[in-house]
Amino acid sequence: LVRSPDKRLGWGVLWGLGCLSVSFLISLYYNMVLTWVLWYLLNSFQQPLPWGTCPLDLNRTGFVEECRATSTVSYFWYRQTLNVTAAIEHSGSVQWRLLACLAACWAVVYLCVIRGIESTGKAIYFTASFPYLVLTIFLIRGLTLPGAVEGLIYLFTPNVHTLQNPRVWLDAATQIFFSLSLAIGGHIAFASYNLPRNDCEKDALTVALLNSATSLYASIAVFSVLGFKAATDHGNILNLINEFDFPEHSISRDDYATVLTHLNSTQPERVAGLHLEACHLQDFLDKVPRGTGLAFIVFTEAILHMPGSPVWAVLFFSMLFTLGLSSMFGNMEGIITPLLDVGVLPRWVPKEVLTGAACLACFLSATCFTLQSGSYWLEVFDSHAASLNLILFAFFEVVGVAYVYGLDRFCDDIEWMTGRRPGLYWRVTWKVISPLLLLTIFVAYFALLTQTPLSYRAWNPQYEQFPLKQEKSYPGWVWAVCVLLSLLPALWVPGVALAQLLAQRRRKQEDTQRDTRLELQDSGVC
Repeated sequence: LVRSPDKRLGWGVLWGLGCLSVSFLISLYYNMVLTWVLWYLLNSFQQPLPWGTCPLDLNRTGFVEECRATSTVSYFWYRQTLNVTAAIEHSGSVQWRLLACLAACWAVVYLCVIRGIESTGKAIYFTASFPYLVLTIFLIRGLTLPGAVEGLIYLFTPNVHTLQNPRVWLDAATQIFFSLSLAIGGHIAFASYNLPRNDCEKDALTVALLNSATSLYASIAVFSVLGFKAATDHGNILNLINEFDFPEHSISRDDYATVLTHLNSTQPERVAGLHLEACHLQDFLDKVPRGTGLAFIVFTEAILHMPGSPVWAVLFFSMLFTLGLSSMFGNMEGIITPLLDVGVLPRWVPKEVLTGAACLACFLSATCFTLQSGSYWLEVFDSHAASLNLILFAFFEVVGVAYVYGLDRFCDDIEWMTGRRPGLYWRVTWKVISPLLLLTIFVAYFALLTQTPLSYRAWNPQYEQFPLKQEKSYPGWVWAVCVLLSLLPALWVPGVALAQLLAQRRRKQEDTQRDTRLELQDSGVC
């Protein structure tokens, strides 16, 4: 699109720069998640696992109070890994162990994409196949665990109340953009290496179907383990263990009722002061956190209950690392390929130099996530940097192809490539259904963002309801950053369009002045 002489394709430059910006922002915080995964992976090669027990206090007479008040996995995540501050405005210091892991992750990414599709194509064979192997192992193991059936029943039982929530459908719509890498640029960058007569229709259907099948396959493995976690854990057990100084894991779910009855008869005042709640498996599954909480808290705690837990931890975090690494390949191609196409560096400069410069720039920009407040900033980037922009870019890409480039001309191209002309379904989808759906999702998502107060949940040991997180509002300057992240990639479109318009007018003026001078010279000669 960048090199095409067809003026009707000039819009491709605008969306290309926007997609490059989104790929850059996503790469910053996505590789930080890989950093956390690498940190956990390195800590998995020991027995017992470090997130299985609370550390001793300074006097070495008991456990750290913050760990006693919450859980071992939460303490390891929030204090020993993130060392998180109590508010986003308190940046804290750089966590050097995370900075070292971040540098290692970017070094691995650079080595895998150093020669573009040549090196990435070799690495993808392993990073794409290894997660399927580990998922299969977890699936077989998960289905044999107690509580697995309950977890799968929960997965496949529709919740009408949840389905009536518009936010659920909006989250699903934006999630599919990340899952399929739509409007980010990675697919277009990889597809540019295909042969001209490649069967793009078959590729599109294959990618979409494999993506959905993989998501379903992974969800079965995950919810079987979550069902096991819900069946072997009880929210009140930790309170009893901490209050009465029982050994770790000394009370099982089956023994909970007996122990509680005994304590009620012997020490009713202390039990009443705990404010224990009725706990059911359904309640636990309803409250399972999303995102990083699922991987670094819930799943790590479930692994603790498995025999040979270090082996399962190594397999789990190795799978997450290879999955994230394969996603980073697409993100980096969405950055490097456009830079090569527009000729940022002279042709004689090796591609490895440009790739290294891009990775170095991303690494330096991502160091802010290694601060003690880095997890809060990652949440800001994740919530505002991509979702709205991807929907907007996808809308204008569909409109650009169907109405600017021309749907008939696009169908002619596909017929030339595949030997088959797109049917009525595809043409109606491209021209009517997709633009309307994307526009509806964009308006609804934008309205939801404007009506939802910008807030975050902080880990604050001084909070009176700790270990519950404290709900806080973002400061005004963080609001400005959120707005900037939401608009920055999209601003490339009107910005570059205005620059091109001004440049075109300047050229016209220069041509007019030159023609005027030539006419005056000709008249003078006469």
